[in-house]
Amino acid sequence: MTTTEPLPEVNFSDHGDIRYLHLGTEWVQGSMRLDDPFAIHLEYVQRMMAWLLFVDPASVARRHAMQLGLGAASLTKFCHRALRMRTTAIELNPQVIAACRLWFKLPRDDSRLSVVLGDAAEVAAHAHWRGQVDALQVDLYDHEAAAPVLDSQAFYADCRRLLTDDGCMTVNLFGRSSSYERSLARITAVFGREAVWAFRPTREGNTIVLALRTPQQPVRGELAARAEAVRARWGLPAHKWLRVFKPVE
Repeated sequence: MTTTEPLPEVNFSDHGDIRYLHLGTEWVQGSMRLDDPFAIHLEYVQRMMAWLLFVDPASVARRHAMQLGLGAASLTKFCHRALRMRTTAIELNPQVIAACRLWFKLPRDDSRLSVVLGDAAEVAAHAHWRGQVDALQVDLYDHEAAAPVLDSQAFYADCRRLLTDDGCMTVNLFGRSSSYERSLARITAVFGREAVWAFRPTREGNTIVLALRTPQQPVRGELAARAEAVRARWGLPAHKWLRVFKPVE
């Protein structure tokens, strides 16, 4: 999607305690529990926090998170409020930003939070943020949710340049298996196969891929200890991630 194309209408639906964000179709673009609006509801979105397994928990609040694609603002709210990080979100559609503020409890910008109306491809390619992002979370889908809007090797190279030396990118890949394999090949071509990890797909078909700026190969015991720390500190089901998360082969 480019800025010259018409942007889809944004709306929401409530089903029991869950509010869903839609871009003019029945496809879910994000969700929120009405009684716990700052938690991460969807399983695949929780998995986009797996970069926490590769950093010291005590360092998290000093780091910078960036989301390319706001969705229902789950990641943005969690990084800002629960993790106390400096948080920047880039979103192309002004209606999405307005909807998140009106319906999904997205706070106003402050000294740590900046929600930017802009094109993710332009932001990733620009020199302004290079080497400044510790956790880059990429979830870019159009209203039909068929394949990532930005998925080229050049785009992933720009993403890698945004990262600090121990920074990490997590990407939501959703679609046919052939689309996933193409996307994974582009990511590994940029980051190197030894720097890339992947989850098994969720029941809904979302596969989260994690790519490290500098490869790490922690032993299983280290990951288990880090996962327990993530669960204890922030309530994420990180202990379950290790059963479905491994380096790519």
